[in-house]
Amino acid sequence: MTIALTPPRTWSRIIDIDNRSDTTCRVGRAGFAALPIRPAPRGPDLTARRPEALPLLEIEDLAIDLARDGARRRLVHGASLTVEEGETVAVVGESGSGKSLTALAAMGLLPEELSVGAGRIRFQGRDLAELDEEQRRALRGGDMAMIFQEPMTALNPVLTIGRQLTEGMRAKLGLSKAEAEARAVDLLTQVGVTDPARRLRQYPHEFSGGMRQRVVIAMALAC
Repeated sequence: MTIALTPPRTWSRIIDIDNRSDTTCRVGRAGFAALPIRPAPRGPDLTARRPEALPLLEIEDLAIDLARDGARRRLVHGASLTVEEGETVAVVGESGSGKSLTALAAMGLLPEELSVGAGRIRFQGRDLAELDEEQRRALRGGDMAMIFQEPMTALNPVLTIGRQLTEGMRAKLGLSKAEAEARAVDLLTQVGVTDPARRLRQYPHEFSGGMRQRVVIAMALAC
């Protein structure tokens, strides 16, 4: 899962969530990070400006607990990482090691029976635990976005691609229906979806797995 995008040719770090190792490397142009996505028109600024010295994202000693049948079980122990502005950080580890849960905790999207049991998550210097749901929602979409690893479950099967792609733009950016659809066509074109105007009227099951993944990437970039 991706919770931040970065321009190409920047410093990257790979964090092994199992062994707590941290490797720095140089990366060039690759994949969708190199696509010339044009920025979305901005709505009102709903977030405070962060001090320049602070990391973009900081997760410190994070623990995630599962509450079930009257008992609590710790699933993630002491996860820590920082992401600077313009940096790519890859979190690696075995299946079930807590990579997805760590990303979901940062987004404020943990399932109901899961909760942050310890640690801090700061975004742009703000402690996310202190924000209410309305404030968290204001961050999601424009300042934070996630590309889910299984697009078929991330997309609503009964809504058209166009409806799902434009909904956030209309709500967060205040775009009209025509403006949002025009930007949706632009985004689909830039992530490599052919005949985007027609595709907006189609449903997720009419897309291949790779095309659905491109739609989810476009949704993450939309606002």
